[in-house]
Amino acid sequence: MFFSHSALADEGGVSFWVPGFFGSLAATPQQPGWSLATIYYHTSVSAGADVARAREFTLGRVPGNVTVNANLNLSVNATGDLGFVIPTYVFATPVLGGQASVSLVSAYGVVSTTLAGQLAGSLTGPGGGSIPFLRSDSINDTTWGFGDLVPQFALRWNAGVNNYMTYITGDIPVGAYQSNRLSNLGIGHGAIDAGGGYTYFNPATGHEFSGVLGFTYNFKNTATQYQNGVDLHFDWGASQFLTKQVQVGLVGYAYKDIGCDSGSGDHVGCFQSQVFGIGPQFGYVFPLSETLQGYINLKGYAEFGGSDRPTGWNTWLTFVISPAAAPPPAPRRMITK
Repeated sequence: MFFSHSALADEGGVSFWVPGFFGSLAATPQQPGWSLATIYYHTSVSAGADVARAREFTLGRVPGNVTVNANLNLSVNATGDLGFVIPTYVFATPVLGGQASVSLVSAYGVVSTTLAGQLAGSLTGPGGGSIPFLRSDSINDTTWGFGDLVPQFALRWNAGVNNYMTYITGDIPVGAYQSNRLSNLGIGHGAIDAGGGYTYFNPATGHEFSGVLGFTYNFKNTATQYQNGVDLHFDWGASQFLTKQVQVGLVGYAYKDIGCDSGSGDHVGCFQSQVFGIGPQFGYVFPLSETLQGYINLKGYAEFGGSDRPTGWNTWLTFVISPAAAPPPAPRRMITK
């Protein structure tokens, strides 16, 4: 739900929410008890002058007390490899007629970022004087470390083939972050995110569709005095179970910054980003023991329609260990005399 400061609108093109976190079967109830999900996430993205210019301000390469009129020939390229670990506990006792669960998302990984190009124009200082300049930049940065912690609470309801959910989550900014560093694994500020979702799942036909809509409120980054606007995100998945174990389908997302960025550290204006993604998915359910089952899901997204944000492609490999569904009770024989 969070990602590196290099690769993902908002300040420098970075958001709390990682588009694609939710997918197929998002709103279906789970088996009570403990489960553990592990995710390997890889992304490769690039961005042009707008995002590169924003990063120059954040890094302090352009003084914040001057006005820049410039021709930009800058670009940002980044790759990230992260491992997420997500323990979840599902309560057996109903809450508000639904099924409650709590989770904690943690991550460790590496992010590599390159900013390169040329910045030419004029600087207008506080006194009104104008100074022409021409500068070439080439910055490379790689950071290993832990990401922020992300707790989540969710409620799910089932009514036949229709399933509903609501959730609330947020960012605890304890991950590897420095405002003057190009690559970070934390985002440098707190955030609250909430939303709701729906899943249609018919076990008889194997048809499934899920969609989850959420909104993020971002707190101010006190290190940069920059506050991201409100973000909207929609993750979806559509699949067909070919058997009770094998699943194939499509996944996608839409992400839009619907509020303007602000704060004394905002030197790039409103900076509203957006991006869309779509790709294939494959899932497989298998037994681990009489009481546990495993689930593997592989999905990938190609991004398009991006603005004020790095875009590219990403892949997710998920492995989940969870309690197995209880077998149906054996039929009772009637004894007659």
